[in-house]
Amino acid sequence: MHLTGTPKVRDAEEGPKTHGEEPPETNFRKLTSPGKKQRGKAKTVLSGGRPAFNTIQPLRLGEKLLQMIVDAHLVSWIADYLIERPQFVRLKNCLSDTVINSTAFSCQCTGWAGPGWANTLIDGKPPKRLTTFFGVIIPTVLSMFSVVLFLRIGFVVGHAGLYQSILMFLVAYLIITMTVLSVCAISTNGALDAGGAYYMISRALGPEFGGSIGIMFFFANVCGCALYVLGLVEAITVSFGISEGEAGLANPYHMLPLGYWWSLLYASAVLLLCLGVCLVGAHIYAKTTFLIFLIVMTVLSSIFASFFIVGPRVVVLPAVSGNSTQAATANFTGFKLDTLLGNLWGSYTVDYTTGSMMSFTTVFAVMFNGCTGIMAGSNMSGDLKNPSYSIPRGTLTAVVFTFITYNLLALLASCSCDRLLLQRNYSFLCNIGVWCPLVMVGIYSSTLSAAMSNLIGASRILFALSRDNLFGGVLAPASQTSKRGNPWVSVLISWSLVQVVLLLGKLNTIASIVTIFFLLVYAAVDLACLALEWASAPNFRPTFRYFTWHTCALGIVGCLVMMFLINAIYASVSIVFMLVLLLLIHYLCPTSSWGYVSQALIFHQVRKYLLMLDVRKDHVKFWRPQVLLMVANPRSSTGLITFINDVKKSGLYVFGHVQLGELEMLPADPLQSCYDSWFSLVDYLNIKAFISLTLADSVRHGIQHLLFISGLGGMRPNILVLGFYDDCSPKDNLQDCVFSTGAHSAKGQKRIFHFPPVCSDRMSGEAASAKHLSIEARLRLFLCVETGCCMQEAEEMLQQMLKDLRMTANVYTVPWDHVVALHGQRRAKVSQVHPRAQTDGAPECVHSFPSNTTLLSDEYLRAVNLLIRENVDPPPAVRFLYLPRPPADTRRYTPYLHQLDLLTQDLGPTLLIHGVVPVITTDL
Repeated sequence: MHLTGTPKVRDAEEGPKTHGEEPPETNFRKLTSPGKKQRGKAKTVLSGGRPAFNTIQPLRLGEKLLQMIVDAHLVSWIADYLIERPQFVRLKNCLSDTVINSTAFSCQCTGWAGPGWANTLIDGKPPKRLTTFFGVIIPTVLSMFSVVLFLRIGFVVGHAGLYQSILMFLVAYLIITMTVLSVCAISTNGALDAGGAYYMISRALGPEFGGSIGIMFFFANVCGCALYVLGLVEAITVSFGISEGEAGLANPYHMLPLGYWWSLLYASAVLLLCLGVCLVGAHIYAKTTFLIFLIVMTVLSSIFASFFIVGPRVVVLPAVSGNSTQAATANFTGFKLDTLLGNLWGSYTVDYTTGSMMSFTTVFAVMFNGCTGIMAGSNMSGDLKNPSYSIPRGTLTAVVFTFITYNLLALLASCSCDRLLLQRNYSFLCNIGVWCPLVMVGIYSSTLSAAMSNLIGASRILFALSRDNLFGGVLAPASQTSKRGNPWVSVLISWSLVQVVLLLGKLNTIASIVTIFFLLVYAAVDLACLALEWASAPNFRPTFRYFTWHTCALGIVGCLVMMFLINAIYASVSIVFMLVLLLLIHYLCPTSSWGYVSQALIFHQVRKYLLMLDVRKDHVKFWRPQVLLMVANPRSSTGLITFINDVKKSGLYVFGHVQLGELEMLPADPLQSCYDSWFSLVDYLNIKAFISLTLADSVRHGIQHLLFISGLGGMRPNILVLGFYDDCSPKDNLQDCVFSTGAHSAKGQKRIFHFPPVCSDRMSGEAASAKHLSIEARLRLFLCVETGCCMQEAEEMLQQMLKDLRMTANVYTVPWDHVVALHGQRRAKVSQVHPRAQTDGAPECVHSFPSNTTLLSDEYLRAVNLLIRENVDPPPAVRFLYLPRPPADTRRYTPYLHQLDLLTQDLGPTLLIHGVVPVITTDL
């Protein structure tokens, strides 16, 4: 394999060449020509950044190479080679500027390649066209203005007064600014793809949280689009509508029939206009919104000018049904100090449109609805030239601009309009404007822009969800795009859902829940940024640094408070709905390779608490089992694995395995490729265990290595479990289709399982059935006593010890005089010195350890085995026996194992235990 390090595609046998010598097609002909064949090597596998056909995607290439069982170290080297290298586009003799600095994140290259070669399509993906101004600032400004700018600014100032209005804007913009800071941080931490907020949340918090929030954000945009469409229709029908009974008396400009079906027809026509714009593509949407932006800015300028140009006048107030005592007119006074002083403080009254009493919370909720458009630019992330650059700058610019505009309008209205005008005529800007129709055009344009923004935002979110395949084949059609990269199927699906919502008629009942859905998304973005900040991952290095975890936490709290302030019931329902979606995606969607911030948070917390787990403070009353289970072949060891898992009592559980070999004699570490098989085993058996593998020249040395290196800090194994070998026929308990090579797991991923088959020779007796015991177990203790001893006293002492240890067990007294008589020590004379095993030539230190190996005859061990087997009513599920200390002399290992074999012959499942430290206490 030849890996060229120069940014020029060339033959492996050619010398270095300068840039621009030959066009790419010449190099490609050389590369594919039959001449200059190398011996068993590809001429060029990876190329540099300048050739036009250099469209390698390192992440996907790495996955393919790993599937081809290419060495992991080589794959890592290839990925490092491709990442963080300047990428260019060259077609014929035209060379572009630097397009992107990392192929690993964006996985696509686009750029300008000279005259006649603009917007080159690379890797089958469309070029991104929108700039910061067209793609972020304009959609965000128009979404945040919407109808509030023209129809609700008087409502807010009239009821709350100037002071409270400014306070409301400060609080509202403080909340959304905290979210904007989180968006800026996440968007500048790497390449951002289509999906906006969904993409940020899913890549940070995982597919479960991201998918559930993405679905809610999609429905919020769908309902928001319908809400703005119906709002536009209502505004049009108020200006130009006429009922059938008043046809003869109507104003000449009132020509549109009214009624449910007529309103539905008007709404469908408006929605069809939005569909046509979104189907053409993002560039037409950007041009349309720019035109609307110019109209809105013109109208806004005329409104500001009206406060200075128009003189005092009397404004006729809308009639209030059922109340003839209300004043019919109000005054536009122009700039007067008395008017300002009368509008400084709040004066909450009944809303003339709904008949309900207003308060600070209700007015604040209505005002806040107009500030929830900060994600309009982020939703266009897949169509921006540089999302990481455009989103933070464009969103912050839009937020600052709208904040200044709202406060200026509130100040001007407080200085020139009396309170009655503000409270009784929400469309007062039309009456005081230089030209009334111009203000109406601004209202129509801003509402139409907000509807288009929600429709195209919903389609982009749906496209990102379908591309991530979180819901299987349900959303597969939505991933289809046109030749120019526009997700037209997603647009049509979004349009059809908006049309269904329009059939429901008025959306006043769901307007609050739409805002709550948006707030929940904002809280999730803050949570994602907070999790990344708290995880302290080295890879979280956003270029936007004007945020802290305090701003993220403040944004979360603010969004949650606003959700319950607007409507506590809808807020609770939305949270429950999100949790249901989260659980569905968790159990249905495949495991992603995006990375989970939860793992980084867990690492951060585990490291902190491991440092706090001081081994010097260990006490026997808080002792718990921490087991190192040595497993030779899991195929025949599932019974022992599940049994130890049942008795570990929430302690540490480690699988140990020793592979024979020496690392210096091997080309690479053979254990790295084995971990996937062991992790698959843990998942399949549904147990909580760690894996620890080692390479050693012998099993004994390998076990010693694992005892020393397994665990960390205060979590180290204190129990070693070994399977005892016998003559039982081995059984392969993992002959399951789930573990066959190439089989798919429940989540659709292939399980990697490569354990050697069981051998036909002596295998471990641990190959028991892997079924769990579902019955209630009872503990029986057999007290062996000799004739002449006080059996009752011995039994009472044992019962008292069990009581002190808070253990429940049945005690049985068993006489064993006939067994003890066969012990070697009893056969010797009482006066004889305790015999020591004598071994010629053995060092004295070897015999310093006590051992009963030479004192135990086979006849004695068979008698003990028979005594144990006679007490089998009812038959035990498992037996616990004491494990004698192994002899220090290695030459006695074989007799020692032979004695253990005689002791446990035909006993069934047996656990031999040898303790070295106290593990129980009677102290409080």
